[in-house]
Amino acid sequence: MKYATAQETGEKASVTVLPYNGDERILRVRLRNRNIIVELTNIGSAITAIYTPGKNDGLKNIVAGYADLKNYLHNPDYYGVVVGRYANRIAAGHFSINGKEYQVSVNNGSNHLHGGVQGFSHKFWTVTSVKENEQQCSVVFSYNSADGEEGYPGNMSVSVEYQLDDAGRLHIHYSATTDKSTPVNLTNHSYFNLTGFEQPSILDHLLEVNASAYTEKSENDTPTGQILSVTGTALDFRKPGKLSKGVDQFPADMGYDHNFVLDKSEGNDLEKAAVLSEASSGRTVTVYTTKPGMQLYTANFWNGSIIGQQGVAYRQHGGVALETQSFPDSVHHPHFPSTILHPGEQYRTTTIFEFGIIAE
Repeated sequence: MKYATAQETGEKASVTVLPYNGDERILRVRLRNRNIIVELTNIGSAITAIYTPGKNDGLKNIVAGYADLKNYLHNPDYYGVVVGRYANRIAAGHFSINGKEYQVSVNNGSNHLHGGVQGFSHKFWTVTSVKENEQQCSVVFSYNSADGEEGYPGNMSVSVEYQLDDAGRLHIHYSATTDKSTPVNLTNHSYFNLTGFEQPSILDHLLEVNASAYTEKSENDTPTGQILSVTGTALDFRKPGKLSKGVDQFPADMGYDHNFVLDKSEGNDLEKAAVLSEASSGRTVTVYTTKPGMQLYTANFWNGSIIGQQGVAYRQHGGVALETQSFPDSVHHPHFPSTILHPGEQYRTTTIFEFGIIAE
């Protein structure tokens, strides 16, 4: 399957930052480059909308989000936010570093999930930089996480840069430093529906994932430590397949909720992780990342109770999240890539979402 860039015509790169409805605490940020628009807010450093063209229609918002930005203050499904300090789960919310035991908050059964009760997704971030030129526009959000926040050790300074270039690519650059050794695993939790939510389900979307293996899950929804082959399973997306093909094979999860071990070269090079596409709209999203893993989550518990920014109810399997990440619960599995950031080191990772159109 071939893809063409979505960047053919439109306005030059620009960025605007404005208070939302007169509330100086809440900011609405808009990046535009030619015919791609990305909207964000400082609550959770969240992507609130991504407008891209389809093959037969105009711009549509292809990610889940709230129409009223104030709703991001209570966002149980993590629409578009940066989650941290640790994306995904830590079993029992417990770990040790250099022989010292730590207990972080538990907010998902017996597990710690996505940074805890009031993780990064619930915080007001600060806009520290905006830039625009002929080729790209960008905004940087920053947050200082205090020692002991949600139980984590160390004062940690975090920044996330969203950069929209003129080739239809949204670059997300994460960086962090700390004064005590601490686990760090940052990701963005956007849900995609490439029809702009005109179709209530993403099960007809095609997905391709560059992964030959996945991390096996226990009944407690955390890794067993085993890395298993996707061959012969519903998790084999090495060739494009519809999300419908195996969504009913995981009744406990009510759909896909799995971490893929990406096929990567040595080191932390930026490489293609996945391609999501939808035939009727022609839209595609290609994901590149320096991270070793990617969580596939198909909005298994959406129940129609939330009316999204598109004016429609978000129903089960209405969106799909492609969360580039380190492996879940890495603190308990020494053979997984380490997620411990030490003083004097700098955490740096990059993920790119490239928006395109299926070439005829």
